[in-house]
Amino acid sequence: MTNTSSQKTVPHFHDTQVPRWLLFAGAVAAAFYYYVIIFWFPPGNSLLYWALVAGQTFLIWQVLTYIHTVWNTERRFFFNPLFRPRVDVFITVTGEPVDIVEETARACLAMDYPKSHLKVHILNDGLVAHRDNWKDMEILASRLGIDCITRTMPGGAKAGNINHGLHVTKNPFVVIFDADHAPHPDFLAKTMGYFARTKVAFVQTPQYYKNQESAYVAGAAWEQQELFFGPICKGKNNYNAAPMCGTNMVIRREALEGVGGMKEESIAEDFVTGIELHKRGWHSIYVPEILAEGLAPEDFLSYYKQQLRWARGSLDALFRFNLLGTFKLTFSQKLQYLSSVSFFVSGIVIMMNALFPLIFLFTGQMPFVVTTMTLAAVFLPYMFLTLYILQRSNGNRFTFNALAFAMGNFWIHVRALAAAMTGHKSTFSVTEKRGLEGDFLHLAVPSLVYFAVFIAAAIVGIAHNGLSPAVANNLAWGLFNCAVFIPVVYAASPHAALQTARKALRRRAAALLPVPAPPPAASAANAASVGAAYSEQGVR
Repeated sequence: MTNTSSQKTVPHFHDTQVPRWLLFAGAVAAAFYYYVIIFWFPPGNSLLYWALVAGQTFLIWQVLTYIHTVWNTERRFFFNPLFRPRVDVFITVTGEPVDIVEETARACLAMDYPKSHLKVHILNDGLVAHRDNWKDMEILASRLGIDCITRTMPGGAKAGNINHGLHVTKNPFVVIFDADHAPHPDFLAKTMGYFARTKVAFVQTPQYYKNQESAYVAGAAWEQQELFFGPICKGKNNYNAAPMCGTNMVIRREALEGVGGMKEESIAEDFVTGIELHKRGWHSIYVPEILAEGLAPEDFLSYYKQQLRWARGSLDALFRFNLLGTFKLTFSQKLQYLSSVSFFVSGIVIMMNALFPLIFLFTGQMPFVVTTMTLAAVFLPYMFLTLYILQRSNGNRFTFNALAFAMGNFWIHVRALAAAMTGHKSTFSVTEKRGLEGDFLHLAVPSLVYFAVFIAAAIVGIAHNGLSPAVANNLAWGLFNCAVFIPVVYAASPHAALQTARKALRRRAAALLPVPAPPPAASAANAASVGAAYSEQGVR
């Protein structure tokens, strides 16, 4: 199986604890920077000044809540390896390719768990979603000797599919995998023991993308996710605020049914259901070990839709489910959920900050009056410490692509925030499991417009003021924004899609190549050495 070999290469999340003195220094630097720009720097244009104050207030909030999150990432929980209750395994399917579903189903059957206590079900939503291959799922289930629960009445998207599965099954624990997330054999062995504590409602594990090297978008998607499933989720353990993430998780049936099942009212049913469980006093645990492997979106259109759904659904917690007004969460839980949701508000701040250098270059107006050297003396230590803490907490794996995709896709967050604030209804869409070909540059129009406007602003600014320190500073700021937006534009381009298609063809061609036989050996020792060499290369 592919899982066994991949376990040798997947990352781990063990090296995430940052020294407390460094976290404290980062918090002090952030507070000092904020104090100086608010109270020491003379205001310039009043509108720009208050816009900058609002944006910097938000960014300082993000820095301080991140420090709060990662203050302790090493909390341990009671685990009883002998606790092995009966479980129902749900594989949620909505028309995904049969071979992908089969790989997941076989991996579920291969989990190291008493077979009498393990029941695997394909939750087949293909019929109600009008997918052509819905009958193929029933044939696959029959061939593998597992159940196929096909819904005939639509409603609630993925949440409705899971709730329907709950109604027709009975085991006290439910394991949920998306169609493409194949578990490792030890998935249950490393998660079920936590439920020996009767207050544990769910155990969540990371969503790892095994195809991260197959496409530029897939790689960037994982690099972006790695920070969340590393220090952030580990830190949330410390506050009983580990979020529910929809797949690669185990849920106690009693707890889930106690909140009315998965929340069908939201397209982020997992996130909102996790909040409801925490409101009822249930506990959650995040296991920072990759125990299942899935597929990231390989094209920018699929990535864009996925991120828009996540952003829109998470913001529901703020605007629709009254996260701020509830008194049923502890202060730390509310702080953690707000910090998670606020990430999807950051697009507004990123867009606003990107406009400041353009406004200066066109008009000469600035938020405050200060020399470039003074600003650098205050800003650079704060920024250096913040980025260093990010790197240390993420095991030195925080990449430029992770930063670029977080900032360069600001328009996704702007759209999601506008939809959430206006109550615009959004629909659930399943992420494509294989890369789509095409030109998706229309999704990167805001970045392309920024490039054009920046060039015009640079010409105007230099023409009016020459290369003064203020002009140079704002040119550098604008160039940094352009550099951050370039990876997103490339990901949306036809060239990125073509590269993905070529890699897919090479993988398929490699899969069709015959396995080479070892040459005739002159002795038993030679034959053994040849066999060992082939085994090490993964041929066998």
